[in-house]
Amino acid sequence: MLHWFLMLFFDLFIPVLFLVFGYMFTHGIPDRVNGVIGYRTRMSMQNDLTWAFAHQYVGRLWRIFGLITLPLTVVVFLVLFFATRDVEVIGWVGGGVCFVQSVPLVGSIIPTERALHRHFHKDGTPKITEE
Repeated sequence: MLHWFLMLFFDLFIPVLFLVFGYMFTHGIPDRVNGVIGYRTRMSMQNDLTWAFAHQYVGRLWRIFGLITLPLTVVVFLVLFFATRDVEVIGWVGGGVCFVQSVPLVGSIIPTERALHRHFHKDGTPKITEE
C-alpha cells in the first residue's frame, strides 16, 4: 500500500509542476532574460519580447497539460488501487505514467519554438503582420 501512495505522489509531481510553472510563466515570472530559470532556448533569450512571448506561450501549454494529466493520473491510480497490490505492477504502471507525462513536458518545446519563429525574425525582432 505504501508503494502505491509513493508512486501516486511522485507521478502527481509532473502535473503539479505543469500547473505551478504554467501559472508562474503566464503571470510574468521570470521578468527578465536570465540563464538560471525559465524557458531558455536561443530564440527565447534573444530579447525581452521573445522572452515574454515564449513564457506566455509555454505557460498556457503547461497549464493545459497539467489540467489534462492531473485527473488522468488520479484515475489511472484509482483503477490500479482496486486492480492490484502487486508492487512490481504498480512500479511499471507508475513508470509508464511518468514517461507519458514527460512527453508533453519535452514536446512543448516544438510548438513554442514554432510560435516564436512565426512571430519573430531570427534576430528577435517582431515580424510585422497585416491584418
